[in-house]
Amino acid sequence: MSTARERILEATEELLATKDALAISTRAICDRAKVGMPEIYRQFGDKQGLLTAVADIGFERFLAAKRRNPLTGDPVADLRTAWDSHVAFALRNPYLYRLMFTPTGDAKPQAIKEAQAILLAAVERCRDAGRLRMTPELAGQSILSANVGVCMMALSFPELFAGDDISRAVRDAVIGKATGDEREDTRIGTATVLAQALVGTLTGAAPVSDAALDHLTRSLRPPTATPEA
Repeated sequence: MSTARERILEATEELLATKDALAISTRAICDRAKVGMPEIYRQFGDKQGLLTAVADIGFERFLAAKRRNPLTGDPVADLRTAWDSHVAFALRNPYLYRLMFTPTGDAKPQAIKEAQAILLAAVERCRDAGRLRMTPELAGQSILSANVGVCMMALSFPELFAGDDISRAVRDAVIGKATGDEREDTRIGTATVLAQALVGTLTGAAPVSDAALDHLTRSLRPPTATPEA
C-alpha cells in the first residue's frame, strides 16, 4: 500500500501532465491524493518543498534517459544525440520540465549537478579525441545553457520556436563552436591525438605502439591528388 507521501507525489505529477505548477492548488493535490491539507506540510514543509521533491523525481527520469544514450566512436555525434534526447524529454513533459529548470524559491533541485557531470564526461570524450576548442567546463556549460534555452522557447512559444530545424540549427552552431567543424578540423584533431600520444610515450605514462603511431602520422598527410586522365 502506498504511503501518504507517495500518493501526494503521484497526484502532483499527474496534475503536472496537464497544467503548470503555479496553476495547481494544494487543495487539488490533496483531493487527488485523498489526504488532508496538513499532510502536505507534514511531509514537505510547504507547497514549494513538494514541488522541489517532484522536480527531483523528474530529474531522476531525465538522467536515467541520459545514461541510456548510446556511445559510439564519434563523441561529437554523441553530443548531438544527447541534445536531441534532452529536447524530446522536454516536449514530452512540458510542465514537469519547466518545474525542473525554472525553480522558484531557495530550494533548487540538486540533480542539476549530475546533469552537468554527465555532459562534462561527454565533452571530455571530445577533448580526448582532439576535437575540443575550449575547456570542457565552458563547453559543457554553453551546451547545457543553449539546450535548455531552446526547450524553454519551444515550450513557451511553440508556434514560433518549436520546429525541429530551429533546435538542430542551434545545436549544430553551439556544438560546432565548441568542437570545430569536422570537415575542416579532421587533421587538427588527429594532430592533437598524436601529440597526446607522443607525450604519453615520452613520459612513460601511456606509450603508443609503432603501428598506432604510423596510423596517426599517415592520417595527418594531405590526401593525394588524383591525376587527371
